Amino acid sequence: MSIQQVLTDVVILLAGIFLAFMALYYIIKGDIQRFFNLKVLELNKESRAHLLPLRLQAHERLIIFTDRINPANLLVRLHQQGISIAALQTGILNEVRSEYQHNITQQLYVDSQTWTVVRKLKDDTIAMINNAVQGLPADASGIELSKAILQHMAVISDNPYDLTIELIKKDIAVLF
Repeated sequence: MSIQQVLTDVVILLAGIFLAFMALYYIIKGDIQRFFNLKVLELNKESRAHLLPLRLQAHERLIIFTDRINPANLLVRLHQQGISIAALQTGILNEVRSEYQHNITQQLYVDSQTWTVVRKLKDDTIAMINNAVQGLPADASGIELSKAILQHMAVISDNPYDLTIELIKKDIAVLF
């Protein structure tokens, strides 16, 4: 037997094996695709079932955040007898920023429009506090700042904190 004959036999054998694998692949190709499609569907169902509690918790936390940065609630929590305007302003701004940083990851689980509204509410709250401070004399007390903020809130026809909570509730309703 010559080397040429051996090489010819090896090539024929490899070609036969290749054709057999190709035929087998085309025969079971549909089954393989169905198997992977079912696995993808199962993973999607599992991930949705796993994400639902996280999304609900995110909405709950954003409602708590919105309630906690509401000036009426902030002032009750932070006001102390004889507190200066600067100390109250610093306390309020630190509280709002801290609450926001604590809840910043919740944006992963809520609608982007809802998150934008929550972020804008935080920014507007900070601006409202700073504007109230600028409208008062430098020697004003914390009580005067509280009164100015609450008077501003009383003038607003639609409470932005209540509107934000309603938007978060609507975002939750989409989940069900």
